[in-house]
This record gives sequence, structure tokens and C-alpha cells, in this order.
Amino acid sequence: MAKGLVYLYTGKGEGKTTSGIGMALRAVGHGQKAVIVQFMKGRKDVGEYLVKNRLKPEYEIHQFGRKEFIDLENPEPVDYELAKKGMAFAKKAMKKKPDMLVLEEINLAASCGLIGLKDVLDLLRDVPDDMLVILTGRKAPKQFKERADMVSVIEEVKHPFKKGSKAREGVEF
Repeated sequence: MAKGLVYLYTGKGEGKTTSGIGMALRAVGHGQKAVIVQFMKGRKDVGEYLVKNRLKPEYEIHQFGRKEFIDLENPEPVDYELAKKGMAFAKKAMKKKPDMLVLEEINLAASCGLIGLKDVLDLLRDVPDDMLVILTGRKAPKQFKERADMVSVIEEVKHPFKKGSKAREGVEF
């Protein structure tokens, strides 16, 4: 059996979530089970959530966040509670040994203190054989980068938002 692996996508550029979701879609395309746990996200109108019923049972997505963006400098109590529930769910999901577990925005959730670094590192200590765990989000703590088997830092070179473009359905959400 192959050793379980951890991939990490971080940086200020666009594409971290898209990378994680894309990896999940690849797995599903090969008949594998992918479970996505979204931290700090609760919008049901995003493409990766809307597609869930078409791709089940191989594709699961679970959200642990509010619809609104959170103030990273001053999170509300509900943000901590939702992140805690997300971590508990991620632990249960890992025990079920899906082929892939995507922990979306976990880097940012940990860096702003919504969840403990130790809690995430404990989860990653014993990734089951043949499982890939994917961590996404800006501001990945250095301990996550050290633990990961693959790290990609996504850099923004230019973006249409800077020229006034709005977020587009099917592209940015």
C-alpha cells in the first residue's frame, strides 16, 4: 500500500480552492471517494456545492462557515464554533478513509486562530495509506508546509478584479 500523503496549496494568488476541487473531481472521475470540508464558507450558490447531488455518492462537500466573509482580525464566537464543528467532522471523515479529503481554507482558519495548529497537525499525523489529504488557503502556517509532502505557493501576477471586473458565476464561484 502507498503511504498517505498531504498536499498543500497556499499563497495570495487565485486557484487554491480550484486546485483542491479539481483534484477531487479527478478522483471522482476515477470512481474514487472525495470528501471536501469547507472551513469559513457557507454559501450554497458556489459551483463546487451546487454540483454535489450530480456527483454523489463519490463526491461530498460539507460547509462549516457563514455566508458572510468573516473579519479575520476579530472573528465572532460563531466562527470559532463552526470551525470546531468542521474539525470534528474532518476527524470523522478521515476515519471513514475516503480516497481524498480536501480541507478547504484550513490554512487560513488555523492562521487566524479559529482552529489550533496542534489539532490540524494531530489530524495529519497518521494519514491512512492510499489517502490524499489536501490543505488549501492563504497564510499556511510553516508547520503545515513542513508536514506536507507537496507544497504549491500560488502567486498573483495580475487579476481582472484590479481592472474592475466582477466575480463571475462558474469562474470565481
